[in-house]
Amino acid sequence: MRLLYINPNSTASMTDGVVEVARIAAPDLDIIGWTNLDGPPAIQGPEDGAAAVAGLLALLPRAAEAGADCIVLACFDDTGLAEVRAAAHCPVIGIGQAAFHMAALLGHRFSVVTTLPVSVPVIEENLAGYGFAAGCARVRASGLAVLEVEAAAPATLARLAAELAAAEAEDGVSAAVLGCAGMAPLARRLAPLSGLALIDGVAAAAHLAPALVAARAGMA
Repeated sequence: MRLLYINPNSTASMTDGVVEVARIAAPDLDIIGWTNLDGPPAIQGPEDGAAAVAGLLALLPRAAEAGADCIVLACFDDTGLAEVRAAAHCPVIGIGQAAFHMAALLGHRFSVVTTLPVSVPVIEENLAGYGFAAGCARVRASGLAVLEVEAAAPATLARLAAELAAAEAEDGVSAAVLGCAGMAPLARRLAPLSGLALIDGVAAAAHLAPALVAARAGMA
């Protein structure tokens, strides 16, 4: 099965990090990653998300030619999910959607730790639209920009660890969903620093995609 991760932003190093995490999570899958070179360098809020959609849609003919069995949109805002899903030849899942489903399947009440405050309304709208608002205690902005997270400086890890600790102390949750694709490569380093189960949407999508493909084939 070929699983294609498309990074809606134009930062190729983020795509590389996403693909590495996905391949570790699902070593039996053929996982490839593409970067939306027509997108903004980072997606921080609805305006950036809207600017990325045309580039995502333009990649779909190539995705079909490449034999992708499932497409994963590797932005936690699930940028362009409805539009891409409507136009794609195969199932499509966003990493935010995958993370929320995984948290629910594991029986967790969770908080989301994300980047800047501008991303909070987008994530809250997605939670409500997917039917997961009741399972989420809070969407917490760390105050870190997306590219700061991707750079993974020691101060960034410390800030994320502090936000996870605050979620554990204040929110009454058993898990935290990591609310940025750039956090996926950091999950293993953050896990020992938190008493919460950490759920990364990149890995969650790698686990859920085969079931999605099989379910679609069974309904054909």
